[in-house]
Amino acid sequence: MAILNLNLGTRSYPIYIDSGLIHKTDLLSSHIRAKRVCIVTNNIVAPLYLHSLKEKLTDFDVDEIVLPDGEAEKSIANFEVIMSHLLKNEHGRDTTLIALGGGVIGDITGFAAACYQRGIDFIQIPTTLLSQVDSSVGGKTAVNHPLGKNMVGAFYQPKAVFIDIDSLITLPTREFNAGMAEVIKYGILGDKLFFVWLEDNMSAIKAGDKVVLAQMIERCCQCKANIVASDETEAGVRALLNLGHTFGHAIEAEQGYGKWLHGEAVATGMILAAKLAVAMNLLEVSELRRMEKLIAAFDLPITAPQDMGFDEFIRHMRRDKKNIAGKLRFIIPTAIGQSEIRDDVTQDTLQEIL
Repeated sequence: MAILNLNLGTRSYPIYIDSGLIHKTDLLSSHIRAKRVCIVTNNIVAPLYLHSLKEKLTDFDVDEIVLPDGEAEKSIANFEVIMSHLLKNEHGRDTTLIALGGGVIGDITGFAAACYQRGIDFIQIPTTLLSQVDSSVGGKTAVNHPLGKNMVGAFYQPKAVFIDIDSLITLPTREFNAGMAEVIKYGILGDKLFFVWLEDNMSAIKAGDKVVLAQMIERCCQCKANIVASDETEAGVRALLNLGHTFGHAIEAEQGYGKWLHGEAVATGMILAAKLAVAMNLLEVSELRRMEKLIAAFDLPITAPQDMGFDEFIRHMRRDKKNIAGKLRFIIPTAIGQSEIRDDVTQDTLQEIL
């Protein structure tokens, strides 16, 4: 088992990575402070893992909330569903929420934990590759608004993260590939050696080699933990983790949440950011081609939707959370393994690549 620690003083917590973690409930139980637990999951994950998890938590009073699956369900309406359930079932501040699912479940459960009675404990058990390498770590919690993704939320850290590699066995190929976009992101934004490692281990990753997957997930989590530890609330360097997201979130919002998976939108967003860098003479075309090749190898899109041009993108990007004083800010890769935040992108350059 790999154990990483995200160091945030009194809010520090462990990240466990291993096979069969969902069933190692003694370890999970050690992070639950009281007797009441509410598991939040969705109707895809519940039949796979909910019963097994509940029957092993014999020392606790456990109930559950099962939401529909999909990005569109990360909504204010479902946030209210969670709040209503907790209130009707008389949950108190001593309740621990467990987020059992992908990024949608993790985000909405974390936000509910941050808000319910001004804050209760929660634990992440991410079951998708994307949530394991990205959204479960770092304490970003939120729900979507029709006008923008993740616009209603809070920074709120879990008590622990349990990453069970075996859950990837049941993950559809499209979902796995979408997670690979966030994996590749770490290589592009700040770890060239990892990018090369991904190029070299592509076949083993696609084959589901557990040793290779564990190494890959650990590398991603360590990268994110290091960045979050130095900038928890995204005042500076943490914004680099949004590589591809300025364009990607615009695609998700314009197309309707769920039509494009988050990772698919981020994959295209990273290529658009790289094309922006090439247009600004900050990135070599050869580096862009390597990015395109690795991303496309996992059947991820590298071109924007045909019905989206400058006007559609700019409408959503003006609401981006990174913007300061009305200026659009972009995460730009300047080489494989290097990136920076820029607010000097001209409208002409944007129109050129869009």
